[in-house]
Amino acid sequence: MKIVADFHLHSRYSRATSSQLDLDLLARWAKYKGIGLLGTGDATHPLWLAELKQKLKPTSGGLYEYQGILFLPTAEVNNTFVSGGKSKRIHNLLFFPSIEAAEKVNSRLSRYGDLSSDGRPTLSLSARDLVKLVLEVSPDILIVPAHVWTPWFSVFGANSGFDTVEECFGDQAKEIFCLETGLSSDPAMNWRLSRLDRYTLISNSDSHSASRLGREANVFECEPSTSEILRILKTKDTKRFLYTVEFFPEEGKYHFDGHRNCKTRISPEESEKTQNRCPVCGRKVTIGVMHRVKELADRPEGVQLPNQIPFRNMVPLDQIIADARGVGVQSKAVEQEYMDLVQRVGTEFEILLELPEDLLIKNLQPKVAEGILKVRRREVKILPGYDGEYGVVKIFQEGQQPAAEKQMTLF
Repeated sequence: MKIVADFHLHSRYSRATSSQLDLDLLARWAKYKGIGLLGTGDATHPLWLAELKQKLKPTSGGLYEYQGILFLPTAEVNNTFVSGGKSKRIHNLLFFPSIEAAEKVNSRLSRYGDLSSDGRPTLSLSARDLVKLVLEVSPDILIVPAHVWTPWFSVFGANSGFDTVEECFGDQAKEIFCLETGLSSDPAMNWRLSRLDRYTLISNSDSHSASRLGREANVFECEPSTSEILRILKTKDTKRFLYTVEFFPEEGKYHFDGHRNCKTRISPEESEKTQNRCPVCGRKVTIGVMHRVKELADRPEGVQLPNQIPFRNMVPLDQIIADARGVGVQSKAVEQEYMDLVQRVGTEFEILLELPEDLLIKNLQPKVAEGILKVRRREVKILPGYDGEYGVVKIFQEGQQPAAEKQMTLF
């Protein structure tokens, strides 16, 4: 069966998340999106884990179920440590084979930080020692470096990262099988580094609100079991891992270099000319993902490789509706049209990725249908994100009408 999965998300126990973010809300939005498998997120937090233990029902495949949605216990942790005389802060994802395994890991992690302070706890524990610790509890736990290119809190980040997985994880690097590409990079950017060829590249939403679930995701063709999902991720099974769903990476918050205080957005080439300094105030800019990839790459842009898991770019449906209407994405009109479509036509992923053109035109407003088709053809303009500011995607230019509307004006 086909399974759309989003493994990296957060609960109401994480900082800067919705206070309403519980299992009911996650399950409801997963159905709107067409997601069949969610990571629980925040499985290190004692209150959230107690709630998961109470409400999730085990399935025969080892996953858990709630209101028709499957769940896999997951968590994100912030490892803070010193390496080579420099302070490092690396975020890692933990995929647990069971709630019981998460409980056992938590009892050991609690020695290195306050697990109840945040759904994504800070641990005074190196990335290398984290891997060793959790695998001693269960060899079936999967450790995945999170959003590997963001300037802060990532394995390759410009501000506190490393140049290789091996530098970060030492003798435990052999236990790293997957990397999460993050919103500001896509698989093609990672293909430029031959040293990453052996890793399975996954994509997730890192969502702090239910409506942002699935903005990046993974699509499998497999049996819904914990062991099979973890096997596919560990072995990079290209027959069972069909593709990832991706942001256009330019839309991510750290794609370009820049300095938010001065509203300065700079390409890597421009940044190099100014010695990585803001042309407005002269201070150091935040080095973005594209710049960092370029620094470490040993292959040209656009390289195509065999045996890689393909990907498809997507703009969320509410953004397309908002752009078609010329209003903000939070407007009531956008919400009403979104809910009408996912309840009347199909899930968000079905509408964006699968619905044939004739059915799009039949069931959607002409400009929204045209917007979806333009995204499928990659006919979008994006002002790249920088220094914590999301990029701006424009599908329609000022005054542009979709083909269906233009034709109607002739009669």
